[in-house]
Amino acid sequence: MNEPLAERLRPKTLEHYVSQTHLIGENGVLTQHIKQGLIPSMILWGPPGTGKTTLANIIASQSGRPFYTLSAISSGVKDVREVIDKAKQSGGLFTTKNPILFIDEIHRFSKSQQDSLLQAVEKGWITLIGATTENPSFEVIPALLSRCQVYILNAFDKSDLETLLRRAIENDDSLSKKNIKLKETTALLRLSGGDARKLLNIFELIINSESGDSIEITDESVLQKIQNNTVRYDKTGEQHYDIISAFIKSIRGSDPNAAVYYLARMIEGGEDVKFIARRLLIAASEDIGNANPTALVIANNTFQAVTAIGYPESRILLSQCATYLACSPKSNAAYMAIGKAQQLVRETGDLSVPLDIRNAPTKLMKELGYGENYQYAHNYENNFADQEFMPDAIKNTKIYDPGNNARENAHREFLKQRWKDKYEY
Repeated sequence: MNEPLAERLRPKTLEHYVSQTHLIGENGVLTQHIKQGLIPSMILWGPPGTGKTTLANIIASQSGRPFYTLSAISSGVKDVREVIDKAKQSGGLFTTKNPILFIDEIHRFSKSQQDSLLQAVEKGWITLIGATTENPSFEVIPALLSRCQVYILNAFDKSDLETLLRRAIENDDSLSKKNIKLKETTALLRLSGGDARKLLNIFELIINSESGDSIEITDESVLQKIQNNTVRYDKTGEQHYDIISAFIKSIRGSDPNAAVYYLARMIEGGEDVKFIARRLLIAASEDIGNANPTALVIANNTFQAVTAIGYPESRILLSQCATYLACSPKSNAAYMAIGKAQQLVRETGDLSVPLDIRNAPTKLMKELGYGENYQYAHNYENNFADQEFMPDAIKNTKIYDPGNNARENAHREFLKQRWKDKYEY
């Protein structure tokens, strides 16, 4: 049997679909759409091997719609237009049964390719379902994104993946004929990196490597058979997440040597330059912040530059930025401050803004006292007026605590001078 196990076990209905109950459970949003026969254009965003393609197929099948599919890796504007023409002929305006066009890895489509979809989506000639492993806010053009619902698929947990393995043993025509005992699953789950497709294909490889029909699966036997599985950099699997994690932690830990090593691992593996540059942008703010505000400027300029020039030259810019960030003083004070502030908002709700600092664009608002006692800081010595800005219920609450570095120690001294009677810095 030449068809891979993952394809043989691909669910055909929602009832056989594993996980994602927030979308396809009894009260899931997609379940309701299918029942009503009203399928919106959507982007399915989630890690590799979480069932995005399967879900698109099921939606089309259970809603009784024509189904067309394209891969962003191998398709161009011409292919998109040809499919749209076919879809218009098989569907048409003013019908809820307009065809579904599924585009795998839609984040790889260029702006012009995505532009070619706009009219068809807007006019209702097609219902677009795009699948992506990347944040659609960055990778899908705003005009197209505004016409689509974004649904997030969660990574499979251990129980989901073990359910898939049991189904394979019990239901697959080939595997069910063997006496397979699944003793341990840790190695299988680790090697698959949470990717169901990869898990099933590794599992089948293990089974096919055994000569008899009585097979016992242990962590040791799996590692012996697949010992070289994680040597290569897989930009859609576990290595993708492990390497970027090591890269960022090396920068946070002020080790430029390790940072540039992991950068090289990603470059040699063909990682998307924009993905690397975005993570550098986040690190510049999360891990360096006000200890060196220039880091964010450099990271942003790096993102703009590598986006413009691409490989191979962009590797030099990425190296410059990564080593600069690694050698920069570190502070997570701004990151911690927004976390505390959000928690405070969740705990206290929508507190009233003090009248003194409210906006007063109308006569009535002025009569009600909006902005009446506001003290314009520039009218006072040192451009500072000792005034309360927080809502009454949480006044005198300190959220931002500067880090212990040269720049933020200067911030601390500034705040001590201004707020010495209110906050402890």
